[in-house]
Amino acid sequence: MSTDNSDATQLGSIGHTPRVPAQPHGPQQPSIPTLGQQPALPVHEPDADTESTVLSTHTTTNPATPTVPATPTRPIQPAQQVQPQPTQRASSQPARPTTSRPAAASGLMSAPPEDIIRFHDTFRKLVDNVSQVVVGKETPIRQCVTALVVGGHILLEDNPGTGKTQLARGLANSIDMPFKRIQFTPDLLPSDVVGVTYYDQKRGEFEYREGPIFASIVLADEINRASPKTQSALLEVMEEQNVTVDGVTHPVPQPFMVIATQNPIEQLGTYKLPEAQMDRFLIKTTIGYPSHEASVNILKQVNVTDRAATVHPVLTGEDILRMRQVGERMHLDDAIVEYIVRLVEATRHHERIQVGSSMRGALALTRCARVWAAADNRGYVVPDDVKSLAVVVLAHRITLTAESTFAGLTAQQVVEQILDDVPAPHVGANA
Repeated sequence: MSTDNSDATQLGSIGHTPRVPAQPHGPQQPSIPTLGQQPALPVHEPDADTESTVLSTHTTTNPATPTVPATPTRPIQPAQQVQPQPTQRASSQPARPTTSRPAAASGLMSAPPEDIIRFHDTFRKLVDNVSQVVVGKETPIRQCVTALVVGGHILLEDNPGTGKTQLARGLANSIDMPFKRIQFTPDLLPSDVVGVTYYDQKRGEFEYREGPIFASIVLADEINRASPKTQSALLEVMEEQNVTVDGVTHPVPQPFMVIATQNPIEQLGTYKLPEAQMDRFLIKTTIGYPSHEASVNILKQVNVTDRAATVHPVLTGEDILRMRQVGERMHLDDAIVEYIVRLVEATRHHERIQVGSSMRGALALTRCARVWAAADNRGYVVPDDVKSLAVVVLAHRITLTAESTFAGLTAQQVVEQILDDVPAPHVGANA
């Protein structure tokens, strides 16, 4: 019985119209009799094509003489999993292609979808609010918000009058957090930044007075005008989020971010930031001049003298910390990690680069890519996220050779060339 029935089952499945009981699910041919006898179906040649299969399913009103012994309803179960029903199999297949992106699926499991959607909406709300201050510059605004969520610092380097200070103040006014501004000058002392310990004659004891660095968002305006001694006062607080004065360590409030601005074209009375100071900035970016349409819109609002004062807070410090937690749970595929490492290693072995990026640059690129992916409403990182941030994260961390500098090359151009040379992985291409 086992051999004959299995052969009959296979033959019935080859005949393209299997013998299905009345109880199983799935549509049946209306011409099948309701009698207890199970009519046999027409036997086709084994090499019949799919067109004859469709034709046979529509011409079953004339059943042929039974050629296959009737079998009980139980042994037909194994054949139902291999029966080639065109209509039913087509309806059950579309669910399978959704597993062709394993990175996406696992990324959504690492961070719940509702958290990612909430992250995207909050990120979008903050960017739109700051865009009222700096019109038509969404990309640098997104980069500043990314640095804020990651917990890093940003350096805005551009020509005078491009809105560097307005962008920093607009971002600070959009969040209900303490904000301080430090105007760096050549005579600024380190104690003017981090604070000083003084003797209180009324109480007869020494007391520490906090400097302007104790704020959630600190604007270091024209940072390259201060002396290297004052610039070095920011090294500890930017890296360790602490300030040490007279042997006592004081933590800064969280979230904490330094937004520094500098003018690249003016050299008189300025001090170039050392490499150790530059490496502490998570992102270095520019704003650029507005487009023609944006310039026209700005001139139509010529009576608005301080655009940063027109915006109001839309988020709180707790919102930023919650967004940071969501970004830390983003899925990062191993192929993306390998890609970031190859990019950083390429900066160390490039013929036009004298000093490549350190491991701090690789960590910064990884953290920024996770936040950038969540801002795009995704729970996983793709190579395009890394490419979008590689220039602004790595360019200021490398030093070109003298020949490259004399040839007129910039660090941004060399990093873009590295992005073209290093192949990007195809995450999620294979199940």
